[in-house]
Amino acid sequence: MFDLLISHARIHDGQGGEPFDGQVAVRDGRIAAVRSAGSLIAATEAREHVDARGLTLMPGIIDNHTHYDAQITWDPYLDQSVGMGVTTAIIGNCGFTIAPCHPDAASRDLVTKNLTQVEGMSLASLQAGIRWNFESFPQYLDQIEAGGCAMNLAAFVGHSTLRTYVMGTQGSDRAATPEEVARMQTLVDEALAAGAIGLASTTTTSHNAFDGRPMPSRLADWSEFLALAQPLRARNQGVFMMTKGPSTPVPMLETFAAESGRPVLVAALLHSAITPQGVFDDLSAIHDANARGRHMRGAVAATPLVFDFSFESPYPLEPLNAWKPVFGLKGEALMAKMRDPVLRQAIRDELKTPARRLFAGNWDLIHVLQPVDRSRDGLIDRTIGSIAREQGVDPLDCLFDLALSEQLGTLFSLTAFNHDEQAVAKLLNHSDSLISLSDAGAHLSFLDDSGFGLHLLGHWVRDQAAMPMAEAVRRLTSAQAEFFGIRNRGSIREGMAADLLLFDPQAVGRGARTRANDLPAGATRVVTQSRGVHGVWVNGVRVADAQGVLHRELPGKLLRSWH
Repeated sequence: MFDLLISHARIHDGQGGEPFDGQVAVRDGRIAAVRSAGSLIAATEAREHVDARGLTLMPGIIDNHTHYDAQITWDPYLDQSVGMGVTTAIIGNCGFTIAPCHPDAASRDLVTKNLTQVEGMSLASLQAGIRWNFESFPQYLDQIEAGGCAMNLAAFVGHSTLRTYVMGTQGSDRAATPEEVARMQTLVDEALAAGAIGLASTTTTSHNAFDGRPMPSRLADWSEFLALAQPLRARNQGVFMMTKGPSTPVPMLETFAAESGRPVLVAALLHSAITPQGVFDDLSAIHDANARGRHMRGAVAATPLVFDFSFESPYPLEPLNAWKPVFGLKGEALMAKMRDPVLRQAIRDELKTPARRLFAGNWDLIHVLQPVDRSRDGLIDRTIGSIAREQGVDPLDCLFDLALSEQLGTLFSLTAFNHDEQAVAKLLNHSDSLISLSDAGAHLSFLDDSGFGLHLLGHWVRDQAAMPMAEAVRRLTSAQAEFFGIRNRGSIREGMAADLLLFDPQAVGRGARTRANDLPAGATRVVTQSRGVHGVWVNGVRVADAQGVLHRELPGKLLRSWH
């Protein structure tokens, strides 16, 4: 007797093969049988039967770039990803983790505040929600495993968090001493032994700590990085994930691949109109490295990077040097600075120099999302550029004055990267790219790209015909599993874990963004609804249906074995 039988589905195996009509049977959390239309299993041979006529069945989506490190300690369901068809997620990206962490209040406060800034999380929410039943990284994994999860998880150990644990606040000020580097090596080895999927770090200039200083990994010299490659080589285990900045070009990251002998994922390769060739140059360098025997991929996004923001948390402006004098100011103090013509002119002057930034000066990429004063509803969805032209004013003045007139409460939307669809289609199809960068669990008040996979299937496959469905499914499933060494997942074959997504190919996609106040301490987050999802199964247990996520069992597994 099978536990589950899904019949009459159009089946994509995740390997890129031709789809076929048939059945998938599940027993004890694994795929027990895959049948074509000519050799069907009777519905009476299963405890549960799903008639999937007109629907498509594929392996569950593997999301390699999430930031659920804090949220998983209080929320085992992770609705926003599970409802989007994600059955396996990797946390700890960019090196922003919460373990290891010393048990004193000051250490926890530092880790929490840095997450608040760099990943756009509510401080009150983190303080109310995080369950600190751990100090070491192995203890953190044990806590996740004991608490359970609706989907499968794997975890990077985070470079910035290691530096904070070893160096305290000095991690954001200086290079590490040889003794400190040796301590970090030991911690990386300890994390790998406990089941970490690898090491994650960042050098990008947009990643700042809560007080405006760089996140700790940005202060590491290259010898520190290469030292941390040694535990990966010694164990022949783990992926190195790097969100790169100008100080670590792809050829330098190739030296890490050579030193560690392990795969390297280079993020975040987002297309910018200011430097339109930059990401393609990076992918070409990755391609050349692979030709020399490395195993590297460039992390690309299927979605435009759209930030919702207000001047209560002006994340898109914070990477600007001109913004540094006002970084962290709130309320009246910030409004006073925003009125200062000197600050405004400094921002204008900086934006005159073309550079790859979250905001590079194109005022037609900033929209008014929601004014406070309902009499201004006519501005909704209009760009700051168009409003400024209509009013005959400078666009920076237009933006600042609108925000000031509403006590900084006006909600704006910025399309930062990936707004050239022809370029994005090219990135998605590149032989050396890996679809990534959902950022699920982070920037909760700014964005929600947890439905990146549904967007790929709907927008890019169905609407734009940018790639065949079989290839899109492969890139979301087995291509992810193969790169990260995730065993027994990512394809529909007998013996594989029964992680499955059932959807309507004519309806699949992402719905409109809304906002919810369901985080600890009543914090607000952006929420995007799924479209066309009819079922999600993790290890054979249904965790979502056409009405949404099912808060019943927690069938996910913490993935800790990589050999």
